[in-house]
Amino acid sequence: MTMASVTAATVAPLRPPARRKSRKDWRGWIFVGPFMAVFALVFIAPLAYAIYLSGFRNQLIGGNHFVGLDNYTQLLHDAAFYHGLLRVALFLVIQVPIMLIIALAAAMAIDSARLHAAGLFRIVLFLPYAVPGVVAVLMWGFIYGDQFGLVGQFNDAIGHTLLKPFDNSWVLVAIGNINTWEFVGYNMLIFYTTLKTIPGDLYEAAELDGANQFWIIRGIKIPALRGALVIATIFSIIGSFQLFNEPNILSPLDPNVITTDYTPNMYAYNLAFSGQQSNYSATLAIVMGLVTAIIAYVVQLRGSRTEDR
Repeated sequence: MTMASVTAATVAPLRPPARRKSRKDWRGWIFVGPFMAVFALVFIAPLAYAIYLSGFRNQLIGGNHFVGLDNYTQLLHDAAFYHGLLRVALFLVIQVPIMLIIALAAAMAIDSARLHAAGLFRIVLFLPYAVPGVVAVLMWGFIYGDQFGLVGQFNDAIGHTLLKPFDNSWVLVAIGNINTWEFVGYNMLIFYTTLKTIPGDLYEAAELDGANQFWIIRGIKIPALRGALVIATIFSIIGSFQLFNEPNILSPLDPNVITTDYTPNMYAYNLAFSGQQSNYSATLAIVMGLVTAIIAYVVQLRGSRTEDR
């Protein structure tokens, strides 16, 4: 062997070791799989079926026929849908701020450590949320009854019909009162638990700087509650557009005021189960879901920008 061949053999680059092909690890799906299966069964499948139903119409001759977007076009010209949507929008604009302000004030009072029997007050305020919704509406329906309930007894005592909860002008207020009574405690708990996460050092520093309670609330507590306020607002928006239990249970007490299309959800329910119009009901449900999702997303986006400032 010559010197040149030895040098060439020494200088020749070494081949890199062969890489093993990476194998996918499917063990994570053991934990995620059951949730994905349930999610697909209870959410994706009903949503896909509703979209499928909205594309058909049951006709007297020929049965179900594919009509494309005709159901959506019909809904855009449906006055009953717009009346119900306007009603829940009015409910949202008035009832939700009142409920959140009451819940915020209650959480502030409990967190201030100046309220006597704060633990009892917190339990009493949260207790209505533990009452089943149907039971709560039935109870308030008995209170509102102008022939047999407490309102009727009050009107008889003063000799004048002063309170009329089932009057066309007051029934939405009566429903809002029930909803507020049910969910003030729930929102109060969200705000209160957020306030308890604020470090005590911030309060001590504020007191050393001479800040009073008003400035502590404005400069420390309110900024800390912005995220919780956004969450509570989104939940309240969704609940307002899903308004169904209260008017549906109270409707037998005054069916002329609380009609079958009083809210969009009541309208969709009665279309499907009383009017045998499941296709049109599915269309209404999809549109209401889109409206709710868009408004909730706008609120969340607005809240995120406010927190980033």
